Amino acid sequence: MEEIAQVWARALFEVAKERGLLDELREQLRAFTDALSESRDLMVFFFSPYFSTQEKKDGLERAVTDAEPALMNFLEALIERHRMPAIFRIKARYEILWEDERDLLPVEVTSAVELDKATVSRIGDRIGEQTKRTVELSSKVDPDILGGIVLRVGNVILDASIRNRLEQLRKQVARA
Repeated sequence: MEEIAQVWARALFEVAKERGLLDELREQLRAFTDALSESRDLMVFFFSPYFSTQEKKDGLERAVTDAEPALMNFLEALIERHRMPAIFRIKARYEILWEDERDLLPVEVTSAVELDKATVSRIGDRIGEQTKRTVELSSKVDPDILGGIVLRVGNVILDASIRNRLEQLRKQVARA
C-alpha cells in the first residue's frame, strides 16, 4: 500500500510543481483529509464499495468547493481507481515531498517545563546552522521526562532528558 501512496503522491506533487501550486494543493489536500478524519460518515461514503463511482464523484462535487481543478481531477482519479482509502498515506507522502522541495527540516523540542520562545528559537537556529536547512520548529511540554530536553530532528531523536539518563543508570546497575 505504501508504494501506491508514493506513486500517487509523486504524481500530484509533479502536477502541483509544474503548475506552481505546491502550497495551495498541500493546504487543500490537508483540508480534505482533515474533513475525512472528522466525519466518519464522509469517510465511509468515499471508502465504501457499496457506493458507485458516479455517486462518489457527485458527492465529491457537493462536498468540495473552491478547490483547484488539479486537486479535483486527482480526487476523481482516486475514486475511479478505487484508491481513496490510501488518501491519508498519500497526504503523508506529499508532505515529505513538499518538505524536501522546500528544504525544510522538522524539529520538535520537548521539555519538562515550558521553555521561553527565545531559547527554543536559539535551539532551532543552531540546528539550522549545522544542517544548512530551513528549520520548521515546534515545541511541547512533557513532564514525564523530568528535566532536560528531547530533540526530534527529522527522523533522529536526541534524548538528553533526566528520564533517559536514569534509565541508562538503571541498566548499568542491573548489569553490574
